[in-house]
Amino acid sequence: MPRYGVFVVLLGLSVTPRGILAQAPGTAASSGEQPGDPRLPGSIRGAVVDQTGTAVVGARVGLARGDEPPNQEVLSDDDGQFSFANIGPGPFHLTIESSGFAAQTFSGILHSGENYSVPRTTLAIATAVAEVRVVPSRTEMAEDEIKAEEKQRVLGVVPNYYVTYVPNALPLSPKQKFELAWKTMVDPVSFGLTAAIAGVQQADDDFSDYGQGAQGYGKRYGAAYADFVTGTLIGSAILPSLLKQDPRYFYKGTGSKRSRIFYAVANAVICKGDNGHWQANYSGILGSLAAGGISNLYYPAQDRGSVELTFQNTLIGIGASAATNLLQEFVIRKLTPSPSSHGRGKVQGTVRLVSNVLVHAGN
Repeated sequence: MPRYGVFVVLLGLSVTPRGILAQAPGTAASSGEQPGDPRLPGSIRGAVVDQTGTAVVGARVGLARGDEPPNQEVLSDDDGQFSFANIGPGPFHLTIESSGFAAQTFSGILHSGENYSVPRTTLAIATAVAEVRVVPSRTEMAEDEIKAEEKQRVLGVVPNYYVTYVPNALPLSPKQKFELAWKTMVDPVSFGLTAAIAGVQQADDDFSDYGQGAQGYGKRYGAAYADFVTGTLIGSAILPSLLKQDPRYFYKGTGSKRSRIFYAVANAVICKGDNGHWQANYSGILGSLAAGGISNLYYPAQDRGSVELTFQNTLIGIGASAATNLLQEFVIRKLTPSPSSHGRGKVQGTVRLVSNVLVHAGN
């Protein structure tokens, strides 16, 4: 009996461990668990806020895999949240953008079956980029207008500097008024017309005290050119600068013929101020009077005009300006090739030269 009992005990000890060892695998199998699949899809979610912690609605979130461009895109909802579902495991890259904010990026690795939670993304306000536009000053723009005017020539020859074909041309600075007057006075055509007028005077023996020959011709030439210079300098530069008036003629070119005639004639006694308003042409009228008075310094005594004659000559000069303006309005515009879009004028230098000489010739 004792031996039998020991045998049973020993048999039980030997069997029991085996049963336990054999039973363990069976127990695990009965639990229904399966080994993990390394390719199960997962999801990616997150939230977008601004620097104050407020949800950013409508932020554009792009999902890219590897080096490829974003192939999925969602918008953040009213709570600033976004999510991507059924995403295969592996590296991923997010790009978060919203108007007015600097873009943010995030990279991570999604494991099989994982619900990946992206740390809350805070968008910073985009740095303002100032656009600097260099706008030329009014003086610089007026300088461009003058350069264009200096290319205006009747029949491509006679200078037509003092005319603008656009009514809103910018006013000239005092410096620019003197520059335009200087260009007119030293233009080769001005010297040529002076020479021709002095030749006619020589042939008619005008200002006989000057005599004949080269000396007489030189005196007539000098007097004619002096008339031109004083008239241009005083009437188109000095007084317009002091009185803030524009020495140019503003071409009308529109309206009825009657209105254009009235406009051209009226411009013999009115002009535009630098403020853009029409006003009496004190510069032109006083300039003619001053030039007539100064001419008494170099014309022969017997040819010098009285005060009354000086005023008469000024009136004649106003009539000549009216005639010139009519030519500008209806004729000269057609004879000036490729006129600029700026400038005012009377072929002022040339016309003043001719009118001054004719006025003095009448003395």
